[in-house]
Amino acid sequence: MLKKRFISENLTLSYEDVGQGEAIVLLHGFCGSHAYWERIMPELAKQYRVIAPDLRGHGGSTYQTDEYAIEDMAEDIKLLLEALNINKVSMFGHSLGGYITLAFVEHYSSMLNSFSLIHSTAFADSDEAIAGREENIKKVEKDGVDPLINGLVPKLFSENNVMKMKEEVAYIKEIGYKTSKEGTIGALNAMKNRPNRNEILEHTSLPVLLVAGEQDRIISTANVFSTSKDNVTQSLIKNVGHMSMFEDSEQLLSDIKSFLS
Repeated sequence: MLKKRFISENLTLSYEDVGQGEAIVLLHGFCGSHAYWERIMPELAKQYRVIAPDLRGHGGSTYQTDEYAIEDMAEDIKLLLEALNINKVSMFGHSLGGYITLAFVEHYSSMLNSFSLIHSTAFADSDEAIAGREENIKKVEKDGVDPLINGLVPKLFSENNVMKMKEEVAYIKEIGYKTSKEGTIGALNAMKNRPNRNEILEHTSLPVLLVAGEQDRIISTANVFSTSKDNVTQSLIKNVGHMSMFEDSEQLLSDIKSFLS
């Protein structure tokens, strides 16, 4: 059941909180919600306490302005965990959620047992990506969120799965339409301005799981697997794009459970 928690004057976070045991946090991607995790949460909740928030301005979470940084979004999660009296977690971040996870590692690493980037990267945006974010901000300001979602969501799936998984594509669009204009623009600005955090990945001693989609059209395998060392586990999921939680939820669940154990 979705809960809400008042975090600050400007922010109320909605979140799922299911299961018992060691806590894990699941952070969704851009224009998503906690519903991104619905196919793997029930199984994880058999062994763990699973917290899956809606990021500010996404899903059922509110935020009043569209100017903030990835670090502010990481602080939102810290404040939520403190409010829930949770001291230590393993954090799994999908795409935008991965950028937030890395900021969390940088600022609040003492609250982490381990972390994972799922279809995400430690690198900053390229010049081309920054230009794309700026173009999308203009589009959202002019035409609202829906046209952006219609163009974006099919690219999140592998080309084969766009055709095979029409219901899932439509469902992810419906989730995206619920993202507020402020949340969409705010996240685009935050992603555009985020720093390169590959150094965090290279220097952390925490256990790390990196998950890439073989056919991801958003973030390449090379950009996901930017670091290779003993405490980093790399998993390449075949025949999926940017949305393994829907394209091959069984394999993603298996990777997460194996990493946690």
